[in-house]
Amino acid sequence: MKQKIQKVYSKVGIKSDRTKNITKHVLVSFVYKGGSIITSFLMVPLTINYLDTENYGIWLTLSSFIAWFSFFDIGLGNGLRNKFAEAKAKGDLTLARAYVSSAYFTIGSICLLLILVFFGFNFFIDWTRAFNTNAALQKELGLLMPIVFSFFCLQLVVKLITTIYTADQHHSMQGKINFFTSVGSLLAIWLMTRIGESSLLIYGLIFSSLPVLILLGLNFFAFSDKYKEFKPTFSLWKKEYLKDIFGLGMKFFIIQLSGIILFSTDNIIITQLYGPKQVVPFNIAFKYFSVSNMAFSMILAPYWSSITEAYINKDFAWIKKSMNNLFKISMGTVLIVLLMVVISPLVYQLWIGKTVTIPLSLTIYMAIFFALTIFYSPFTYFINGTGKVKLQMYAIVSTAIVNIPLSIFLAKNLGLGVSGVIIATILCLVPHIIICPLQYLKIINKKANGIWDK
Repeated sequence: MKQKIQKVYSKVGIKSDRTKNITKHVLVSFVYKGGSIITSFLMVPLTINYLDTENYGIWLTLSSFIAWFSFFDIGLGNGLRNKFAEAKAKGDLTLARAYVSSAYFTIGSICLLLILVFFGFNFFIDWTRAFNTNAALQKELGLLMPIVFSFFCLQLVVKLITTIYTADQHHSMQGKINFFTSVGSLLAIWLMTRIGESSLLIYGLIFSSLPVLILLGLNFFAFSDKYKEFKPTFSLWKKEYLKDIFGLGMKFFIIQLSGIILFSTDNIIITQLYGPKQVVPFNIAFKYFSVSNMAFSMILAPYWSSITEAYINKDFAWIKKSMNNLFKISMGTVLIVLLMVVISPLVYQLWIGKTVTIPLSLTIYMAIFFALTIFYSPFTYFINGTGKVKLQMYAIVSTAIVNIPLSIFLAKNLGLGVSGVIIATILCLVPHIIICPLQYLKIINKKANGIWDK
């Protein structure tokens, strides 16, 4: 079997071991990610049928709110990704284990503190006002929020194992986890529609606990077998190792926090301005076009850690060739996005019927957003892989500050409605579309200096 695969590689001109590894994991990712996309699409009508439109809108808004707290990993996940890859590339396995230990115990401690604080504040928060919904739901939301938040915090810790797999260039593992989670979620919602009454509390409990249980299983398996030599140990949780991953991780933390504000506030803004029902058409359009980004991300994702390793080994020829190929693929994906606009009315009809109406203007603006995101993503991954993220950090902080007031101004003051929210995000992408390709060209041509090289 391996010989047949090697013959295929030779025929299509794939010679680099690094590229062969990426190709293998991309193909595996397509299978699992494709399955995840199909199941996520099937879940939308089932969920709307089980919860109704308003409760589904509340869940989407609640999920966006909880996602904000992902920044409490303080960038250690991405810092670990780069530093673990560097340590392994240099053959220093003890240092790699120290980085793993420092990341696990630090994020674990932060999450434990967060859970305790959240439980305390939960008694004083009126969640129905926060989500602009019926006051009768306060008791249910008061129970649901700490449950979902606790499982989310646990997920921050246990999902570090996928960072290790990715840093070690086993890029398809994240896709496998997402697939098993999606299939489990689909089966759960199908059973709930058959045997249970509509309950946002039960829905939230199942959908927040399932990924944690799957990731826990992967942690036990990985650290008792494949990554036994990197199993976290308290004795290696030391300040100097934490400082290494935190130095780079702090920049990623600021980028991550700003990214959450830029990309994860839309549902909450729409809920506050127009109510949770209006989140649903926005989210359906988002989910539809996100398929293009997911497909491209399957190809793109392995390159981060591979670029880190290639950059350390000064393999600039491989980087240039890979980036040229990624640019061509990104342009092809943008054309697919345009085709998706044309066929969107038919897809919406087959997918959700007449349950929810998605305006054409919202469809077009969502397509523009994803087309721009796909265009500049390869350059962002290159910059992240090299760790020279200071300029990117300043750019995304600036646009994150502007995004929320601009969204409200366009949606409410100019009367653009829900479309105004995504238009604001599109405008905030413009600086990144200019800066990221320029920084790539400067670094790869060895002309970067000052902030371009930091």
